[in-house]
Amino acid sequence: MPSSRRSRRRPYGAEHVPLDPERLRGMPRSERGPDGGSYSVRQVRGSEKSYRCPGCDQLIPPGVAHVVAWQTDHLLGAQAGIDDRRHWHSGCWQARGRRRPTR
Repeated sequence: MPSSRRSRRRPYGAEHVPLDPERLRGMPRSERGPDGGSYSVRQVRGSEKSYRCPGCDQLIPPGVAHVVAWQTDHLLGAQAGIDDRRHWHSGCWQARGRRRPTR
């Protein structure tokens, strides 16, 4: 017999909120890194500071969308992988298999 209990997540009769695809872009996904290891990768819209891309050794200026990647199978554990995360130009991350990181 089906339950007549209402969902607590959305009040009865409330409008359905459509999924925001931009929000999904910021969720981490798992990919192979330049060294063949497993990496968590997240797309970011930009930040307030600049970062040096390990793919091309050029600066990623503040406010520029880019990728943040960290090794999930780091030798020293998950926290060490997060602490060693790097900011990449999106194109450099996509080309990571064809180029060698500068550091």
